Amino acid sequence: MDAWPGKQMHSHNYHVPEPFLDQVVVIIGNSNSVVDISGDIARFAKEVHVSDRSLTDEPPRKQPGYDNMCLHSAIASTHKDGVVVFRDGCSIHVDVIIHCTGYKYHFPFLKTKNIVTVDDNRVGPLYKHIFPPFLAPSLAFIGIPWKVVPFPMFELQSKWVAGVLSGRIALPTKEEMLEDVKSWYLEVEAVGWPKRYTHNLSNILFEYDNWLAEQCEWRKLMYVATKKNKSAHPESYRDEWDDDHLILQAEEDFQNFL
Repeated sequence: MDAWPGKQMHSHNYHVPEPFLDQVVVIIGNSNSVVDISGDIARFAKEVHVSDRSLTDEPPRKQPGYDNMCLHSAIASTHKDGVVVFRDGCSIHVDVIIHCTGYKYHFPFLKTKNIVTVDDNRVGPLYKHIFPPFLAPSLAFIGIPWKVVPFPMFELQSKWVAGVLSGRIALPTKEEMLEDVKSWYLEVEAVGWPKRYTHNLSNILFEYDNWLAEQCEWRKLMYVATKKNKSAHPESYRDEWDDDHLILQAEEDFQNFL
């Protein structure tokens, strides 16, 4: 692909769709960035072709809701004249290729004397994808897992770490944390995933979030009450509520903790 003469970029560098006006764009990948960027660019581009290597070599198909977007299998070859050939046999002259192919973990600023390493995109060992057993709780990683609902998970992870650092929540022993890490590695192998999928939590997303929530003792009843009030009074639920007893209890508990 290095010999292909057109513009190539990673999704990390994508900002706005206007520069792709009337261009033919290939987007490589099959995850959230592809969905977001392809729909955005399709409003301006002449054609958008999404290449998903997980697809069989079936004929390309139009994407629902778009007249100018097609889904293809993987790219078979690229050529110096600007042509891109897909495994499905389709050949297209392309202006831009956008790689939505994920990220690699890299921590050049972190010196742990190999206590924490990155091996084929596996950061570890990390207990619950957060704490290195031999450096816990002084070091914690927030946001390592992928194929997740990110920001709610980040918040839960952060609350758990804060609870551990404050002494309110106790971690298992180093040995127990290492055993948990090894157990997770075995689960990854059992489903046939490569090592680089270690932090893919698509199979246990809600199980993982619920576990974190239980560790933090989150106030589910307060959330349910707020959700109900928001549905009933979307414009004023922040100012008027009927769950004040739950809020008062939370405030009292916080004061007692202090």
